[in-house]
Amino acid sequence: MSDTMKCPACNSEHAYQDRGLWVCPECGHEWSGEAEAAADTAQDAGVRDANGNVLADGDSVIVIKDLKIKGSSSVVKGGTKVRNIRLQDASDGHNIACKIDGIGAMNLKSEFVRKA
Repeated sequence: MSDTMKCPACNSEHAYQDRGLWVCPECGHEWSGEAEAAADTAQDAGVRDANGNVLADGDSVIVIKDLKIKGSSSVVKGGTKVRNIRLQDASDGHNIACKIDGIGAMNLKSEFVRKA
């Protein structure tokens, strides 16, 4: 186990190991290191929306805030429903490819959408 374990409840860096458990002195949360490692691998699996829900190809999502479109005067309004998304691996963070009515094909970041 590593010496720099953070508390999953309050994200404190002052957690310490006591026998088989990790203890957070700030919030009192106790957890096992093995459970934390398993949770980390589960969190990394797949693309997640702003609420932490796993997204899949073909899902419908809702934009949660107004997004300016780069190079245009158009704006994607918060609350816009986007159907039939496609997930992609992108180095710039735009991991959703979609078509929005009235705007056309574009890429979105998953942190700005929630699952419908």
